Amino acid sequence: MNVNLEWYRVFYQVAKTGSLTRAAALLHITQPAVSHTLKQMEEQLGGSLFFRTSRGVQLTTEGEVLLGYIEQAFINVNMGEKAIAEMHNLDKGEIHIGASDTLCKYYLLPYLDRYRAEYPNIRIHVTNRTTPETIQLLKEGRIDFGIVSLPVMDKQVEVRESSAIQDCLVGGKGYSHLDNTIFTGEELEQYPILMLEKGASTRKYIDDYAAAHDMQIIPEIELGSIDLLLQFALRDFGLAFVIRDFVINELREGSLVEIPLAVPIPKRHVGVATLRGVPLSAASRSFLSLLPDHFSK
Repeated sequence: MNVNLEWYRVFYQVAKTGSLTRAAALLHITQPAVSHTLKQMEEQLGGSLFFRTSRGVQLTTEGEVLLGYIEQAFINVNMGEKAIAEMHNLDKGEIHIGASDTLCKYYLLPYLDRYRAEYPNIRIHVTNRTTPETIQLLKEGRIDFGIVSLPVMDKQVEVRESSAIQDCLVGGKGYSHLDNTIFTGEELEQYPILMLEKGASTRKYIDDYAAAHDMQIIPEIELGSIDLLLQFALRDFGLAFVIRDFVINELREGSLVEIPLAVPIPKRHVGVATLRGVPLSAASRSFLSLLPDHFSK
């Protein structure tokens, strides 16, 4: 049986209005077109669907049976269209974000607070992973976008820069006498160094910086997060490579001091990683529009 789905739309409107004329007006087609469609349907289905009355048309028994199925189908279609409209209007939906613990705490949280206040019906899911792991989650389709430390090089991923960040060397109060000492590689070898574990993008960035300037940095303690590095540095376990933007309060109050480097570490950026060629949902676009440089494209 070959019944055009548009025929069912015509049938539904005629059944609901009881009038070929009103159905034609709602469907923006002519009344003869409505009549022709119903005739084709009846021929295909093998029976009459309507009979004429002085007030218009009424369903036959067969037409009543068909309407029972068609009506539920169109209710579901309308519900689907409404759900999509609500998602575009941000009345419902969800976003899945990947970010490291550090970026989540120091970069992402203020924007999450603002977004939740503006769009309380959007569910927010955050997965904490290192930048390399976040990129893998993105490629597996498990997150919509990732907040990552740059640089990131992957042909499947599109990355756009956001805020600049500056790495630096800091120590606790026990090292405050070094705040006017300009450190070279030789000075670094004289003190215990605290660094993130290998695998983190920040650790790789510092390692690449050291290699580019023939500096040998061998950490005495390797830790899994910036927060732990800070706690160890505050307790004078050694000098730590951290992101200045994330310890600005400690530097201002004097619980940490910055140790000048002969060759400053180049600035880098936080970035937003999306899967190349995959469109973002309305909820994701609205969130990214809150970030610096407006990642809404």
